[in-house]
Amino acid sequence: MALELRFFANFREAVGQKSIEREFEAGSSVGDVLAALESEFADLAGDVLDESGGIKPQLSVLKNGREVVHIEGTDTDLADGDTLSVFPPVAGG
Repeated sequence: MALELRFFANFREAVGQKSIEREFEAGSSVGDVLAALESEFADLAGDVLDESGGIKPQLSVLKNGREVVHIEGTDTDLADGDTLSVFPPVAGG
């Protein structure tokens, strides 16, 4: 299945572009995709998933614009044509 992967702020810098398309096996989950991204891009390694395979605190990962923590977290299923967006922690004042 084809996915569009979007990156923001320092994650965009780590990947080298705003968005990429990648092919994954049908039935892949958000956790599968994030683990693959950490393996592919050395500058993402350890910055997206924690030691137990969960999404690190304060990160936002959206499937088609909806926060995955409000779906099934890293177990959220993906389908052909989905968009997954990854936002680092944001602070401001």
